[in-house]
Amino acid sequence: MNATLKMLKTRRSAPPATLRGPSPDAAQLETLLTIASRVPDHGKLAPWRFIVFEGDGRARAGEVLARAFLAANPDADEKRLSLERTRLSLAPLVVAVISRAGPHVKIPEWEQQLSAGAACMNLIAAATAMGYAACWLTDWFAYDRAALEGLGVAPNERLAGFIHIGRNDEPREDRVRPALADIVTRF
Repeated sequence: MNATLKMLKTRRSAPPATLRGPSPDAAQLETLLTIASRVPDHGKLAPWRFIVFEGDGRARAGEVLARAFLAANPDADEKRLSLERTRLSLAPLVVAVISRAGPHVKIPEWEQQLSAGAACMNLIAAATAMGYAACWLTDWFAYDRAALEGLGVAPNERLAGFIHIGRNDEPREDRVRPALADIVTRF
């Protein structure tokens, strides 16, 4: 089995709290985003875009999340608000993949959404191939319009995922994967 297939077959997610720096440098990030954008895209619509959270931008994004959480939960205590402030600061790099899917005369919206999901997976595979660990997450703020707008997501856009990227050399246990006999049928 070649190295690429082995990497894809054994890839595992790493929780953001276990990720550390250094993060990808500027050239590596450009490579990661280039690979993330090389996905099936019927109609060449590029129905996705990326928001990069790195450095101090992660803390600024955390303030946006804490304000949105507090607005929706006025009784939230400081411990919870502190948690919200760190959501995008655990990993040294977070890339939000934003779906710009919308009505089109030829291209179904569903295909556009799948393209955004493929961008997430390409980003994870590329980061893993580069020697980084990655994790694809959403959370309450992926569906909260005030939080999304504060992060720069337009009203007609949706979040496909936050991809957390960093170093993690710790062995990670694999989760139980479905047996192929349970998920494959032949026609």
